[in-house]
Amino acid sequence: MTRPERTAEDPVSPNGSGELPPFSEQLAEQLGGWRGLVESSIPVTVFVIANIILELRPAIIVAVSSGLLIAVFRLIRRQSVRHAVNGLFGIFVGAFIAWRSGDARDFYLPGILISAGYAVALILSAVFRWPLVGWIWSVVLDGGKTRWREDPVLLKAFGWLTVLWATVYIAKVGIQYGLYLANEESLLGIARIALGWPPYAILLAITVWSVRRVTRHQQPGAV
Repeated sequence: MTRPERTAEDPVSPNGSGELPPFSEQLAEQLGGWRGLVESSIPVTVFVIANIILELRPAIIVAVSSGLLIAVFRLIRRQSVRHAVNGLFGIFVGAFIAWRSGDARDFYLPGILISAGYAVALILSAVFRWPLVGWIWSVVLDGGKTRWREDPVLLKAFGWLTVLWATVYIAKVGIQYGLYLANEESLLGIARIALGWPPYAILLAITVWSVRRVTRHQQPGAV
């Protein structure tokens, strides 16, 4: 039995092959692989340790330097610096604020505010039935098309996935801001690391698995 011809409205992969990339490839691409995950945590980890051993400003210099070295190393090896640059932006902003205020807690303040902003954006998008996770998915895998909104099953799936992401971000903000108010700078640093890429990796895995499961009937040859 021959497979039906795909139409222009059928979901396609970014490379035009007509099939979504394997789950592991999608996960690795969005997270930068295990190496990217580890590298993104290095500057914050360095700051947490250095801030215990050294004064605040030397700790900031060491942390920022570690992030710059990672980016330079990737450039020398002609590797992608996208994930390194994304991480450096947050490090630079936090370092600048902490340097000016003289308070180590402020190193983590931009991350808390950014997470709060993500949570608000995710909730609002779900309330107005334009779930942000659906938008991001379409940009990454479907050329920015919004045809997923015409599928009630997909729309519902992206809706609850968006709420799930928002819930995790709210939890991250609550924990970190509570430690910020309690002046627990060391615990705040540990929380920043623990609540960094691990929950993001889990959320992305759940998202990819859920959408692939929902759209399985749309793939060629699906039963």
